[in-house]
Amino acid sequence: MNTNLTDRVRLIEEAARANDDRYQLLDRIEYPDGIRMAVNFTLDFDAMLLRRLLNEPVPQRAQGEFGGRVGIWRLIELFDRHDVKATIFTPGRICELYPESLKAAAASGHEIAEHMWEHQVPKERELAQDHLRRSTEALEATVGQRPVGTRSGYPNADLVEEGYLYNSHGAAHHLPHYMADKTGVWRVNLPFHFAIDDAMFYSFAWLGSDNPAQRITEPGRVMDMWWDAFEQQYEAGGYLNICMHPFVSGRALRVAALGKLIERMKEKPGVWFPSCREVAELVVERHPMVEI
Repeated sequence: MNTNLTDRVRLIEEAARANDDRYQLLDRIEYPDGIRMAVNFTLDFDAMLLRRLLNEPVPQRAQGEFGGRVGIWRLIELFDRHDVKATIFTPGRICELYPESLKAAAASGHEIAEHMWEHQVPKERELAQDHLRRSTEALEATVGQRPVGTRSGYPNADLVEEGYLYNSHGAAHHLPHYMADKTGVWRVNLPFHFAIDDAMFYSFAWLGSDNPAQRITEPGRVMDMWWDAFEQQYEAGGYLNICMHPFVSGRALRVAALGKLIERMKEKPGVWFPSCREVAELVVERHPMVEI
């Protein structure tokens, strides 16, 4: 092996070790008696904010508006009917646009969590801190409870400063775990994967992709895939985080399919449908982080 290749291999190995050092993974979750697995139903309540950031045409933005006017209400009703406690990751701006839906969700016991101010984390640290504060304060003022969870890329140090317990971002592991970022600060992370994300399957013209990349998948096929993921984790006594968007899964035929999936899950004994906050608190209580 020549010197240049040896040096490159060494650098790769060092980078891999440094990456491993950012995680404290769990082999299992010690659930309450009678519970075999947890399923988090999470909503990214983006409405038209991401569409605006991408400068997409008006018809695309209108899809997001549908989520705020109609989709979110359908999903709240669905989760209430099935006694599922959802977590709604919400940009601060949504408090100005659709406050009544957030108040209704909170009144039903759903968790209102943070999802950036305008669906982006500014590169400038001070501006990012300002966005996090504004979003946190707006959510607290709207629903009367300060958020403790986020789905974002804010530095953990800033999240700790604002009192956040967990993030739900990334897919480094299939179970909840602890993760450190470049600031060296640790937080609980509740992972999800894009294979369990409605937008990957239902969104024609998603993020300005070219026509050959467009997909609109039948709800039944998506529910079958999610059921397979659920069943695998059920057998393992694990965890599943299903990520949805009100403007995507709030369409009537998809709401109906989702209801059937929940009914099917509830037929299995020991399935828990908590908020993300409940799962994060359980992890901290029963699997405390090992101090390094």
